[in-house]
Amino acid sequence: MVLIINRLQNKHVALIGFLLFVTFLAGCSSSVVDSNAEIPERKWTYRNHLLVPFEIKDNTKPYNIYFKLRHTSEYRYANIFVLVHFKDGQNKVTKRYQFKLAKNDGEWLGSGSGNVFNYTFPLFTDFRFAHNGKFELEIEQNMRDNPLLEVSDIGVLVEPK
Repeated sequence: MVLIINRLQNKHVALIGFLLFVTFLAGCSSSVVDSNAEIPERKWTYRNHLLVPFEIKDNTKPYNIYFKLRHTSEYRYANIFVLVHFKDGQNKVTKRYQFKLAKNDGEWLGSGSGNVFNYTFPLFTDFRFAHNGKFELEIEQNMRDNPLLEVSDIGVLVEPK
């Protein structure tokens, strides 16, 4: 009987240790923000902007900022244009980006599973914020089609380098 109780206690200790380890790993996440937004009905309209507020607490470090995209194999183009508005509370800077999604032969460049393809594109690399504080990134599609069909998700990743 004592042997059974000891085994049960050892299993509980192991389970608690495992849960603490997982919690520790989750707490070590280095990203400042990792946001994703599902595009309703896979129709990204001009009015459907992704607005991502975030806070920088250590502007002495460089940061990488990425645009994340997911589309289906039914997406009609080999590229995508987006407008990115960067706001620091006082100033707003807008930049237009073009990202290549497919090779000339039509093969998708993103990682895929079934008919869904994922991309992570750099917006800013080794970027140094001028000050600590609150910032916003706003992303809008800038293609000719409105709505832009077969875009399923968009997102932003901000992480220290």
